[in-house]
Amino acid sequence: MKAGRREWLGLAVLAFPTLLLSLDMSVLHLAVPHLAADLRPSSSQLLWIIDIYGFLVAGFLVTMGTLGDRIGRRKLLMIGGAAFGAASIVAAFAGSAEMLVAARAVLGVAGATLMPSTLALISNMFQDGKQRGTAIAVWMSCFMGGMVIGPVVGGVLLENFHWGSVFLLAVPVMVLLLVTAPKLLPEYKDTSAGRLDLVSVGLSLGAILPVIYGLKEIAKDGLGLVNVVVLVAGLLVGSVFVKRQRTLVTPMLDLGLFKVRKFSAALSILAVGALTMGGLFLLVSQYLQLVAGLDAAEAGLWLVPQAIAVVIGSLIAPKLAQRFRPEFVLGFGMLVASLGILLFTQAEGPGGLLAIVVGLCVAAFGMGPQGVLCTEMVVGSVPPQKAGAASAMSETVAEFGIAMGIAVFGSVATAIYQAGVPAGTPDSLAGAVQAAGQLAPSAASDLIATAQQAFTSGLHTVAGIGAAIVVVFAVVGMIALRKKSEKVKELVNS
Repeated sequence: MKAGRREWLGLAVLAFPTLLLSLDMSVLHLAVPHLAADLRPSSSQLLWIIDIYGFLVAGFLVTMGTLGDRIGRRKLLMIGGAAFGAASIVAAFAGSAEMLVAARAVLGVAGATLMPSTLALISNMFQDGKQRGTAIAVWMSCFMGGMVIGPVVGGVLLENFHWGSVFLLAVPVMVLLLVTAPKLLPEYKDTSAGRLDLVSVGLSLGAILPVIYGLKEIAKDGLGLVNVVVLVAGLLVGSVFVKRQRTLVTPMLDLGLFKVRKFSAALSILAVGALTMGGLFLLVSQYLQLVAGLDAAEAGLWLVPQAIAVVIGSLIAPKLAQRFRPEFVLGFGMLVASLGILLFTQAEGPGGLLAIVVGLCVAAFGMGPQGVLCTEMVVGSVPPQKAGAASAMSETVAEFGIAMGIAVFGSVATAIYQAGVPAGTPDSLAGAVQAAGQLAPSAASDLIATAQQAFTSGLHTVAGIGAAIVVVFAVVGMIALRKKSEKVKELVNS
């Protein structure tokens, strides 16, 4: 059944909170110096102000996705939108670091309702595969668009208003959502889903939060005992969660979805894309500032072209998939992305800025179809009543992929860096740059040059590994998805 005017207007309504979520993430980093000067948080509090939002979004995605299937996706979206708007007001006028941390925590839980609800509603509103692909491309482009305009909007607001203004952006958007959603968005829910199992909710949080935290801390501090224990504890709780789902009549997460080959293959490719780009993006961001010598604002501007490139790649993907087989468009895009990643190996010293920026644009353009087509495959390969859980899984897998990429690629790059600098040199490029400030000019120059060369060697190695991984999964993905398509065709013909 083709979508009509109401559905496309509804897509415009869903685009606003999607745009807001990515914009909210990108403007906060600009506001940190301003709020730090005003609230004077401790170093620990400042980290929680930045990180708690992402932790809770990742932790509650699965819960909120399945909750939306049970109580209604529009209803959950409106509840989350109202909570997000209210918490944004509290954050904007927070008088202490503790209040801001609490507000950011509520924003994280509310934010976890928005992404799976919007994507699940799109999958329900657009039953036609071609229209659904276009709608998901628009949805994803809005998310990336927020990353593009975030630094610009944030810079203007911080230049003219109080730092709390970056949070107040959410208020009119959520008011618009609450006013228009009942008129333009239909309600969908799974009437046979049963009650939400609270024990499963606790187990999912006990698995996801420690694993994400452990991976991020390992990437930052290395394989310390506490970090490894936290990670292993999360994995053990995750195994208990899986066992419980198999015993429930109406599980919180239907593990049978993973038996759908298209669903599992698309999730795997999404994870690989998130892992590769997440890990490389961390190193590239450091390269721009610590090797190319750009300040944070300049580095942010040089990252805008890659965000535009991924928007373009996302928007043209559905059109290409209508002319060619989707798995070929997906695989070819990933091969293009691998070429962009390989360009990172040509970056040498401060003069490598062009290779990095061009490589980012090519890689982002190639990964654009991957994000759109795999997401469409995930939500399109499951029954409509499971769309919320499927949407949440795609988002959760992306979060895990990014965290894993940062941990693994960061560890590899750090090991190569440490092998390339003399004993006694700080164990990171940032530490070497700070230590150089205490040395005589000639010694400082030698230290920085050596550290930059070692860091660049690590980037080259990781880029080579990342490109190889993308190529392998591009080929495997094309084969796996093609077999699936041929099997479906045979069943239809018979």
